[in-house]
Amino acid sequence: MTADRPGAPGQGARVLVVVPTYDERASLPRALAALREHVPDADVLVVDDASPDGTGALAEDLAARDADERGRRAFHVLHRAGKQGLGTAYVAGFRWALERGYDVVVEMDADGSHRAEDLPRLLARVPDAELVIGSRWVRGGRVVNWPLHRQLLSRGANVYAWIAMGLPVRDATAGFRAYRASTLGDLALDTVASHGYCFQIDMAWRVLGVGGRVVEVPITFVERAEGRSKMSRSIVVEALVKVTVWGAHHRVQQVRSLARRLRRG
Repeated sequence: MTADRPGAPGQGARVLVVVPTYDERASLPRALAALREHVPDADVLVVDDASPDGTGALAEDLAARDADERGRRAFHVLHRAGKQGLGTAYVAGFRWALERGYDVVVEMDADGSHRAEDLPRLLARVPDAELVIGSRWVRGGRVVNWPLHRQLLSRGANVYAWIAMGLPVRDATAGFRAYRASTLGDLALDTVASHGYCFQIDMAWRVLGVGGRVVEVPITFVERAEGRSKMSRSIVVEALVKVTVWGAHHRVQQVRSLARRLRRG
């Protein structure tokens, strides 16, 4: 990395990949092996929500084995008391990273849908932006084996976020992304209470709100081969309601700002 923007992480920046898990025992070993292969200098934090299938215990075993082989602890595990949602898992991971002085924090799924081989391209753009999104819906991005209804849902959610909020991001719902840790520290993480699609939209909006730049890098998104999606009707409804509320608030602020300018003019 090169420090192309003020405060950008430089060469040798410490990177933490946060991987939330809930019943990902079958896919986690491959995900961690791929990260070790493609980003060997990055550390990994598995945030496990007391998975009934024993994912947390497996993560501990994999971390210990990896530490023995490397001679250093690169994989870490954060155990939580129960299933509390994707958004809170990432916020817990962000806090863990900030407390330990990491420079870049990555969001990445454990199910294989986010390819570790794409991560170096995201990290290469961190000097240019405060948030780098691995995007399915920009030129060069694509999806593999994803059902048509999921593609339509994802595209529709992004179009709605653009219409309602004016959010200038093609794939604001994407969950494969890299943040500057310094920017995360400015985002009032205590007030983040959203999940799923909504969480990703919320975080992109917050980065833009503090003046951060967001760039999108094309990736190949691969439908999970094992386990089942955590997407639910409640996550979709939450996103619809919150984006509508955020959009209405944003439009009201725009109208008020225009009215103030007109009065001054």
